[in-house]
Amino acid sequence: SNKPRKKKKKRKTKKNSAGETVEDNDLEDIDSLLERIEDPRLAPQSQGGITADTRPLLYVEHRNLNPENELKRYFGARAVLGDQRPRQRQRQYVRSMWLTAPKNTWPRYSKTGITMQLLDTRRGMQHFTFEHHREYQQVQFKFLDAVESMDPNNIVLLLQMNPYHVDSLLQLSDVCRMQEDQEMARDLIERALYSLECAFHPVFSLTSGTCRLDYRRPENRAFFLALFKHLMFLEKRGCPRTALEFCKLILSLDPENDPLCVLLLIDFLSLRAREYTFLTRLFQEWESHRNLSQLPNFAFSVPLAYFFLSQQEERPELERGQARERAARLIQLALIMFPSVLMPLLDHCSVQPDARVASHPFFGLNAQISQSPALNQLTSLYVGRTHALWKDPAVMAWLEPHVHEVLHMVEAQDTLVQEAEHKRKIRYQSAPRNIYRHIILSEMKEATAALPLEVTSQPVMGFDPLPPLDSIVSYTRPERTSHPSNESTLSLFFRSLLPNFNLQGDIRHDGDDEAGAAQDLNQGVNRLMAAMRDMLANIQFQEPPRDDNPEGDGDWD
Repeated sequence: SNKPRKKKKKRKTKKNSAGETVEDNDLEDIDSLLERIEDPRLAPQSQGGITADTRPLLYVEHRNLNPENELKRYFGARAVLGDQRPRQRQRQYVRSMWLTAPKNTWPRYSKTGITMQLLDTRRGMQHFTFEHHREYQQVQFKFLDAVESMDPNNIVLLLQMNPYHVDSLLQLSDVCRMQEDQEMARDLIERALYSLECAFHPVFSLTSGTCRLDYRRPENRAFFLALFKHLMFLEKRGCPRTALEFCKLILSLDPENDPLCVLLLIDFLSLRAREYTFLTRLFQEWESHRNLSQLPNFAFSVPLAYFFLSQQEERPELERGQARERAARLIQLALIMFPSVLMPLLDHCSVQPDARVASHPFFGLNAQISQSPALNQLTSLYVGRTHALWKDPAVMAWLEPHVHEVLHMVEAQDTLVQEAEHKRKIRYQSAPRNIYRHIILSEMKEATAALPLEVTSQPVMGFDPLPPLDSIVSYTRPERTSHPSNESTLSLFFRSLLPNFNLQGDIRHDGDDEAGAAQDLNQGVNRLMAAMRDMLANIQFQEPPRDDNPEGDGDWD
């Protein structure tokens, strides 16, 4: 009778927002449960595929930052997750992140020396900045030395000691991408985002659209670049909706200056993700103060978005008619303002124009030759990036009559044609630095070939391409001791190619005997040959072939 009575275990139950009792066995689909208990005021659901206009323009949804959610919509949860159940994934007890999901293969995270500080609050906007502590600054100096050595192995060694050094992750990701190792390149970018998100300030918000980062501060640039490279990988992976959300996030960090010029990309991602209403709303709200119609990508993509809206049968006929009229008016204005886009676009789409269009000088070769180099870069970037969206036969059938209508206006010497020609001559004299930075990061062959010599002649580093000329530097790298007066012209030449190269080695102080001079010459030549071998190997980024069986096992009879 004194034995303790065994208590019967009660089955745990939980209640959701609707007051319904949900047992543990019913909690397998975590994502669907989270969507049910989400506050509808924070994330209003769209009706009929139209984004709710009550939300801010650059509103970012957390769930849209996860590419798995987009892939689940395309292929289903079972195809994306396989046999791995959500409950099993939750047992890993990893820190939950919005930008990327930590992986078990990553090194254990520890504080890196990066923090985020709130600088001030002005006009409802909170201005933040990343800061590097002293230990992180020392790692940064070692990284710069590794970059100057032009040997990726030095960056690998640095990452082994500091696995979450952001600039090393960005630079090594570029090396892996050049070696066609896309999986590793993407993994390194995700690890960089994880490292930066761990340093977020408690009040820094990804979704509010009121948090700002100044690109002029070198500590902040890694976050911009990591986000941009990540969205490029997402787009190639087939997740344009997720990439669009990251693009909105980058734009919200500094919408006035747009340091990576994501306005040249956001229209393409909107069309690919079929977010036509967002693109037309962006154009309507920003055209008055940003002159988006003066960018070739918006001039052509917005009427294309209106055309796609007019083809949606679930919309009322009145809305479809209005979208059709706007598309017709805007595409004609785009063809008048940027006639050099048409022929390269048709060429990329493998469409042969009729004789009247092909022979007319307004759309001919003269339209491309007469325009400024800056405008040529913008048009080449747009055609190279978005030509696949125009290949639809329905789109070409819609475009054709408007091209002929523009030719009628040209032959009638319409004032719109003359005004557009005047604008092209006055504007687009030179592209701002952020457009060059965007073209370099995008790696579009058509646009990269049109970059000016002052950009292509200077070294461009993946961790900081074309830094701003008015950078706000918080700490500087200590100067390295050198002896330029004792260097020969040949040594200075190779030092310009290889900053760590030293032809003379240690300066001799024990006389000028011939044996010592011959030894110095021999050592200098050996250093020269070694430096040249390193430079060629690093340019090609490939290892020499190994002979796994040096003694050989073949028959040489």
